[in-house]
Amino acid sequence: QVQLVESGGGSVQTGGSLRLSCKASGTVDSSRCMGWFRQAPGKEREEVALIYTDGVLTYIADSVKGRFTISRDIAKNMVYLQMNSLKPEDTAMYYCAAGSAWRSFDYWGQGTQVTVSS
Repeated sequence: QVQLVESGGGSVQTGGSLRLSCKASGTVDSSRCMGWFRQAPGKEREEVALIYTDGVLTYIADSVKGRFTISRDIAKNMVYLQMNSLKPEDTAMYYCAAGSAWRSFDYWGQGTQVTVSS
């Protein structure tokens, strides 16, 4: 089974930046697609950014377009979410996910909290 561990969350003020990291263990075939999701209290889970292999396919949510970028280092089995110009509406638990096909996720991390104040 693929194991996913997120890190990099924290508390920042409006306009600040954070970079989330996700380390995947297991085979590369099991994590061709990786992505970031978020869920705030009282709201449904939202797709934030997805990446397939080295970037053949990508998705970025309109709500974060121009502020967030997703990237990955396949050799290191890492995926990153660079978050700039953070807003209070970005406050949520952020989850890393992985799967073998585009937008099909079989594995999920434990989540890392991002809190944006002011």
